[in-house]
Amino acid sequence: MSKSIVLQALVMVILTVNAYAESVFVTLEKDNTLGIIDPLEGKLIKSVPLGVRPRGIALSPDNKILFIATSDENTIKMLDAETFKELGKLPSGDDPETFALSPKGDRMYVSNEDDSMVTVIDIAKKKAIKQIKVGVEPEGITVSPDNKWVISASETTNMVHWIDTQTNAIVDNTLVDPRPRAVMFTNDSQQLWVTSEMAGTLTIIDAKTRQITKNISFAVQGVTPEKIQPVGVVIDKDRKWGYVALGPANRVAVVNAQTFEIEKYLLVGQRVWNLAFSPDQKRLYTTNGISNDMSIIDLDSQTVTKSIGVGTYPWGVAVKP
Repeated sequence: MSKSIVLQALVMVILTVNAYAESVFVTLEKDNTLGIIDPLEGKLIKSVPLGVRPRGIALSPDNKILFIATSDENTIKMLDAETFKELGKLPSGDDPETFALSPKGDRMYVSNEDDSMVTVIDIAKKKAIKQIKVGVEPEGITVSPDNKWVISASETTNMVHWIDTQTNAIVDNTLVDPRPRAVMFTNDSQQLWVTSEMAGTLTIIDAKTRQITKNISFAVQGVTPEKIQPVGVVIDKDRKWGYVALGPANRVAVVNAQTFEIEKYLLVGQRVWNLAFSPDQKRLYTTNGISNDMSIIDLDSQTVTKSIGVGTYPWGVAVKP
């Protein structure tokens, strides 16, 4: 075999490894642990004890710190993303489930469902600096990439609240379909996507007018409507495709982000809940709560390529390059 052929083969191996040079982190709500998954090997490589009922998870913008909500301990834990040692705790308020980081990673906004509040945290000071009264049962929360808005979705009030990041005050509300669960801005901050669990819909809102642009209903052949419960949602950075987890329908809906047409439904594990892109946005990872696994979706072909057992009741997911 010639040296050039060997070199080409070596390059291909390096490219293949680099394509999956990432770690996937999954919170396991009933195991009280963090699962670390190697997607290339297709297996759980480590479990780290966390505390009681871990759910929401996010990485700091520099990928050095993992933030994890341990709901039944009423705190957000900070872990070193390499060693998984605890670095500190943040005063999250009661029963934190979901939270969002500002683009710079200096502020955190936490949903306090029982108290109908959003807690604002100064991360460097590890201090709560504001509590904002919102609607009943806030859960979904996000910050716009341009750092203009914090959005809090109140499940029982059926509203999304537009909170100004400079004043920490609500300046507008948009009524949406019953039980909004997750909210996500497009990368250009021009649109807000909202899933509504009870209605089985996705609502697209124009961020400038804060008015509804489009309402999309999901229907899966062979699946009864009550099982179609949209929850997690992500949109790629080029605003070409959006992906919606449909809960007990065991599907991820593929939505054309330009035409708002539903292109297809991808069969994944049972009770798919949350979603996260790989760093290059070539893959999508899903947490499937009842089947206790994670699905890997290849986004070029829009096919499910692998299922990986991760532990009991996977909930949140984050990906580190």
